[in-house]
Amino acid sequence: MLVLLPPSETKSDGGSGGPLDLSALAFDSLTEVRAQLVGDLVALAGDPDAARAALGLGKNSEAELARNAAVRTSPTRPALERYTGVLYDALAASSFTRTQRAKALARIAVGSALFGAVRAGDPIPAYRLSGGSKLPGRPTLSTVWRDHLGPALRDAAGDELVVDLRSGTYQQLGRVPGAVTATVLTEHADGSRTVVSHFNKHHKGLLARALVLTRAEPGDIRAVARVADKAGLRTEIASDTELVVLT
Repeated sequence: MLVLLPPSETKSDGGSGGPLDLSALAFDSLTEVRAQLVGDLVALAGDPDAARAALGLGKNSEAELARNAAVRTSPTRPALERYTGVLYDALAASSFTRTQRAKALARIAVGSALFGAVRAGDPIPAYRLSGGSKLPGRPTLSTVWRDHLGPALRDAAGDELVVDLRSGTYQQLGRVPGAVTATVLTEHADGSRTVVSHFNKHHKGLLARALVLTRAEPGDIRAVARVADKAGLRTEIASDTELVVLT
């Protein structure tokens, strides 16, 4: 099973790993595109005004620009520890035992505007680039990645089930046909349901945690639903590929 997570805007600083080595990252068919985007991001950091405009940053964004300027030389740490925020708080990877962490490294990949996707254990630096950003002189990131990322993910998954918890923006970078997706809805007292944002990330993090910790190897959406229900999540199967998580 391959569980695809979205990245986060927020990232931890530092790390004990050496500088970025693109050849050390999974999905090696993406190396050429990664190298081009890293070069573009570093160059863009040299023009603060243009960088703020392209990346959607405010005036007090010196730290983010410094991260991008040093993306080739700054320390790295595993992606599972680099990304932070609501989803990753719910995933709670720091609480994993050694065996559970090994499962996480085997099962989890994270979408990335800069790297396309990385495995949970891949050593990456802190950076700032969102899936909806457009670098000067480049097409949109969905155009940059579309012909490369989708095939790389499909090849990596092989015959395994893919559970794609990425947001729509990151799914557009590289789609995986037939992947199980999750929609988080809040059910109100009158029976109506609405899409949520904050709790969307939280419950996707809980679902990802359940899929990491399970001893099962889910092969279809019904098996994913059983894992989620056993973990205390309330789910419904909306279609062969869409799981609804109710809050």
